[in-house]
Amino acid sequence: MKLKTFSKWLVVIGAINWGLVGLFDFNLVTFLLGGWSWLVTLVYILVGLSGFWGAYAMLMGNKK
Repeated sequence: MKLKTFSKWLVVIGAINWGLVGLFDFNLVTFLLGGWSWLVTLVYILVGLSGFWGAYAMLMGNKK
């Protein structure tokens, strides 16, 4: 899987998770990975890095 595609999916997962938290006070990531707090933290870090990557790509106009 390409890194860009993986990054985009992480941003989508993060957005869906925040939508669920806002609407229903339900955190899907914690629900699925709650027993492994280090894994939850890792997912949040990866989602955050993907967001930075996406913001950078938008600001640079996806120039290659």
